Amino acid sequence: MDFLWFLLIGLAAGWLASQIMKGGGSGLVSDLLMGVIGAIVGGFLFGLFGLSATGLLGSLITATVGAIVLIAGLRAINRPRL
Repeated sequence: MDFLWFLLIGLAAGWLASQIMKGGGSGLVSDLLMGVIGAIVGGFLFGLFGLSATGLLGSLITATVGAIVLIAGLRAINRPRL
């Protein structure tokens, strides 16, 4: 059951991050992957700064922040060169 919650939070976080970053939602699988990877990135970043988020809302915030950082990093890498 925890794995199902992890996937649902990842899906919601990926969708939220794509809306915040004006990506417009990339599709179910892409949003899910972005949220799940974002959860890992967010957990790492929160740990570096000594922050911890607990509960459903804390997990959603952590995953969303991580997904936003991930999207920003991917956009910086894929930016057209002049």
